[in-house]
Amino acid sequence: MKLVGVAGALAGWKTNVVIHHVLEAAKEIDSNIETELIDLRDVEVEFVRGEPLAYYNEDTFKVVNKILNADFLVFGTPIYQASITGALKNLLDHFEVDAFKGKVTGIITTGAVEKHFLVSEYHLKPVLAYLKGLVPTTNVFVHNDSFSDENEIIDEEVTKRIKLLANEMVDLQQKNKRFMKEDT
Repeated sequence: MKLVGVAGALAGWKTNVVIHHVLEAAKEIDSNIETELIDLRDVEVEFVRGEPLAYYNEDTFKVVNKILNADFLVFGTPIYQASITGALKNLLDHFEVDAFKGKVTGIITTGAVEKHFLVSEYHLKPVLAYLKGLVPTTNVFVHNDSFSDENEIIDEEVTKRIKLLANEMVDLQQKNKRFMKEDT
């Protein structure tokens, strides 16, 4: 199985660090899982214009197809102005309505205000569900105070929640994969 993490931050490293930990935790659960981290600051995803994917630049085409070809996904974003980043929302706008059907889609958010944990539930989760992603019951919000000055996670509770999310994602995806085989 292939797990792709998408870091929607264009500045800072906290979101990337947390996604990396989720990817590593998933590999600890099942060593056969192949992982990849897509950092949106490293690619030029064009703004959606309502055209077929083939009309966009190579980065856009490659990123969208890597996500479509993944077995399951984890999306991460810092919270700015009580919302996900524009870069992540733009990327999600490139997908058709059933793009994530049969894929578990985990959520990671980071931010400086505790109440921003609600963005996962009321903003990102509905978008992923609209794209037919299977959203785990667990998501992880990491407050900026949970990081050292070197952007290392220093809160053991956060580490536990990351492992819980990875476990739920792997379990759901394995069960979903078996179900999809039985259904065909």
